[in-house]
Amino acid sequence: MRRLLCVLLLAAIPGATLLPAAKRVILPPEFVPARGATAPPYSPGILVDGTLYISGQIGQNLRTKEVPADFETEVKMCLENIGLVLRGAGMTYADVVSVQVYLTDMDLFASMNGVYTKYFTEPRPARTTVGVVKLASPAAHIEITVTARK
Repeated sequence: MRRLLCVLLLAAIPGATLLPAAKRVILPPEFVPARGATAPPYSPGILVDGTLYISGQIGQNLRTKEVPADFETEVKMCLENIGLVLRGAGMTYADVVSVQVYLTDMDLFASMNGVYTKYFTEPRPARTTVGVVKLASPAAHIEITVTARK
């Protein structure tokens, strides 16, 4: 009887569902591996119930896999890669609600912030910035992960 009451109450709540939300992989064409190349063990983005979870992106050229020598160019490329995933889900930077930034050198914070503020305007998303010893790619100095909501 209690279970039936819970099911009925849940069904009466607008927007509530008894079914698990479908997950949709967001894989922009720029992220598709070249023929014969191994696909990475993650999805660039996952969209669930209007919320987009973007995997950590580094500032590498998606075709050449090279990370620019100039840090500000690296940050820009990182944010452009995030933009590709956002557009793939029908979103923009304005839909971003949370950002996590990982820097291998906290002395780069001001430079990162200078580029970052050109992509995220007021009201800016919630953000965490953390200094780390190293990233998965030895050439990378920054990695950013994002959550967006339409």
